[in-house]
Amino acid sequence: MIHPIFARHETFHPRFGWLKKGFDKAYADNQVFSNDSAPLVLGVGKNMVKAIRYWCIAFKVVDEIRDNGKYIHNPSKFAEKLLGEDGWDPFLENPSSLWLLHWNLFKPPCYAPVWFFTFNELNKIDFSADDLLFFLKEFKNRQFPNITTSDSSLKKDVNCLIRMYVERTNPKSLKEDSLDCPFAELGIINAHTDSKRFTFNFGNKPNLPPEIVVFACLEFTASFQDDARTISISRLLYDAGSPGQVFKLTESSMSEAIETVAMRAKDIYLTDTAGMIQFAYTNDPLEISERILDGYFREGK
Repeated sequence: MIHPIFARHETFHPRFGWLKKGFDKAYADNQVFSNDSAPLVLGVGKNMVKAIRYWCIAFKVVDEIRDNGKYIHNPSKFAEKLLGEDGWDPFLENPSSLWLLHWNLFKPPCYAPVWFFTFNELNKIDFSADDLLFFLKEFKNRQFPNITTSDSSLKKDVNCLIRMYVERTNPKSLKEDSLDCPFAELGIINAHTDSKRFTFNFGNKPNLPPEIVVFACLEFTASFQDDARTISISRLLYDAGSPGQVFKLTESSMSEAIETVAMRAKDIYLTDTAGMIQFAYTNDPLEISERILDGYFREGK
């Protein structure tokens, strides 16, 4: 499910410390974002309060519900495992946590349609901001024909996405608000030398652990399959919302990740049937995924 939400980030990409701060404050008071004291409690301006709230929802760090006219934001079970006092990585010091959050942004329900479109439906390796905006308008009109959204809102999303993922190396293009986005460290979108065109980085990522890839494969599989115990590698690579699209993986990089984890996790493996490579698992995929992820972070402590 993709929610037609545009430009709720107030032009601010997620900054270092925001998700942890949002989690901690919501844990202490689940009405923090609705209170007039929110700017004081969070130590930021009103627009940044809205941005922190949006990103915490989008990354599924908090679950939002409406109760008696007020919005309640409860920390999610995922966030408690990752950011809690005894969590896997409370201060997001491990790059693996950023990959995990990146995956969380796209999985349903998705509150970032421009991000979903760019990674899953753009079908271009090389693109400019103008290209992205042009094809995004088509996507929006096709996917959400009854939703009125201004071009300026879509443009804000496009600019925010680029600032979020592109590491700026040209000093002339550096701005204060682009220096502190942790997701640029993922190296998933590269800028050309003129900083006007961008390219997805396909294949192996040095800081993307195979355990995160396999976790995402199992979680993706569990989202639409019940009793099946196999899924084709092609679906894991090319389906909308798949790990292959979200992480920009090749068949070899995905297969290598699965084989690496399968050496320790005996209930997953690759199989080749009539020339079709499939990812197979012998138990509940969600149970396996949680075990693999918890083991990875606990071993690293």
